[in-house]
Amino acid sequence: MTIEKAQQDVDTWIQTVGVRYFNELTNMGILMEEVGELSRILVRKYGEQSFKAGESDKDIADEMADVLWVLICLANQTGVDLTKALEKNFDKKNNRDATRHINNEKLK
Repeated sequence: MTIEKAQQDVDTWIQTVGVRYFNELTNMGILMEEVGELSRILVRKYGEQSFKAGESDKDIADEMADVLWVLICLANQTGVDLTKALEKNFDKKNNRDATRHINNEKLK
C-alpha cells in the first residue's frame, strides 16, 4: 500500500463507516493518546520499566498503525499530501544532515 492509497482508504472509511472526521483538535488529542499507548509498551518492553501484574504485552505493530491512522486523518483534514511531505522531508534531511551524523562522535 502506498501512502497515497492509505490516505484515500482512510478517507473512504471515515466517509462511509466513520460518518465524519472528528475535528482537528480532537484528532490531535487522539494522536497524543495513541502515541502514549505506543510509548507505554516500548518503555516496558525495551526500557527499564516492567509490565504490571496482569498487564499484557500489547501488539506494537497495532499501536503503530493506530498512530499512523490518526496522523493520516489529520493530513487528510488539513490538505497535506503525505507522500509529497515525506519526499520534501527526505530532501531536507539529505541536504541538512548529509555529514552531520557521520561526523557525530557520539554515534561511533
